[in-house]
Amino acid sequence: MATRVIPPRILRNLRYNTATKPLASSHPSSLSPSLSPAPCLTDPKPPSQTVLRPASDPSSLDFNDVQSLFSYVPTSSLLRSTAVLHATAVEPMVDLGMWIMRSKLLEVEGLKDVVLAAIRKTFYGHFCAGEDAVTAGKSIRALNEAGLRGMLVYGVEDAHDNHGCDRNLKCFLHTVDVSRSLPPSSVSFVIVKITAICPMSLLERLSDMLRWQQKDPSFNLPWKQDSFPLFSDKTPLYHTRKRPQPLTPEEESDLELAMQRLNELCHKCVQANIPLLVDAEHTSVQPAIDYFTYNAAINHNKGESPIVFGTMQTYLKDAKERLLLATEAADKMGIPMGFKLVRGAYMSSERNLAASLGYASPIHNTIQDTHKCFNDCSSFLLEKVANGPGGLVLATHNIESGKLAAAKAHELGIGKVNHKLEFAQLLGMSEALSYGLSNAGFQVSKYMPFGPVETVMPYLLRRAEENRGMLAASGFDRQLMRKELGRRLKAAVVV
Repeated sequence: MATRVIPPRILRNLRYNTATKPLASSHPSSLSPSLSPAPCLTDPKPPSQTVLRPASDPSSLDFNDVQSLFSYVPTSSLLRSTAVLHATAVEPMVDLGMWIMRSKLLEVEGLKDVVLAAIRKTFYGHFCAGEDAVTAGKSIRALNEAGLRGMLVYGVEDAHDNHGCDRNLKCFLHTVDVSRSLPPSSVSFVIVKITAICPMSLLERLSDMLRWQQKDPSFNLPWKQDSFPLFSDKTPLYHTRKRPQPLTPEEESDLELAMQRLNELCHKCVQANIPLLVDAEHTSVQPAIDYFTYNAAINHNKGESPIVFGTMQTYLKDAKERLLLATEAADKMGIPMGFKLVRGAYMSSERNLAASLGYASPIHNTIQDTHKCFNDCSSFLLEKVANGPGGLVLATHNIESGKLAAAKAHELGIGKVNHKLEFAQLLGMSEALSYGLSNAGFQVSKYMPFGPVETVMPYLLRRAEENRGMLAASGFDRQLMRKELGRRLKAAVVV
């Protein structure tokens, strides 16, 4: 295993951070209801001395001391963050930005450079890590100085042919190489989108066939390899209305190529000792994505530490049942499994699709139900990793869920010593929660997309669409940032 290097800020803040990569999971149990639902910045100063001591009780995260909370965020970054978050909190501003990025303005000679420069300095600079993997690596080094880690993701959208898939694979492999060159464990995960290394049309076909086999177990899938359960009794199957035709020889060849791409990436991550986290997508293609993920986990997750992590979207009504079925199957096969929990980001499109087909939405009926599902799944997985090998990433921007999970982890004695738990937030969002959890002694990562502005543009547009509500609700961060900016201004005036 890689030796952990304690980041300077961790030493300065006098707390532990000596982890290796996340570990894998074991013994299942019924889902625990014990978690109930909820909904930088003075520049760094050198420490007078360095003394290691345990972190304070993380069951009560401190968001009151803004000077300590944002102590390693430069004032220039704080000013930009405040401005961008204020702008994105106004829906007409988001609409305007999206219109500009989709408009013909980007085709006008001369004007294109001006628009891209403005995007690069504002939204792109706030939510993205850089235009190439090397620049993103520099961003991670800076983040690591502040006690956080990075999840590197090449910000490409869906691929539609093998040429695009091969091109994307090279970028993912290069991401692993760059991650390997950075300080040990400063990169917590490399992220992969299966939709970027397997043609979308094939993922749709595979998902249809997997759903039909769930309806009719006699439906033969000769290409299907080992996997964990992909569906529960609650999983909606309305996407597939009729019996699919078998894969054509060309589709079988494309499937083999896609599996080879994922296996090559997994081998690279094994060699680099860096876990690979598979992102979730729309329910229309998620069965195929889970199939790829679980098959890769069976082939590559050995010993105590999972290399391949899946993602479970807890805004889906069937999430808890599918999580329980997958972990039970993994345990029976002796496969260590890691999961990232998220709420989910495709609410509007999922509801619209279900309604268009005459079915109820697969999304929980209320936000409270989604909170409860996330927190119940968090509690279940925390107990699993506390009692055996396992790995868990809690990707949440919800303050209450962060507090509940931190308290549960503290109660179970995980987080600071064996480091089976990682909290995560998007780069540029929920900074207070990220630094609050980090100050409490937990490992925290930022999801860091990178790539040329024009390449990442579809990603930025999708994030803007998906996170309208989250951007509009960024008032907590904005309030704390304004408070810290005011404190710094007063301090400068006094001086």
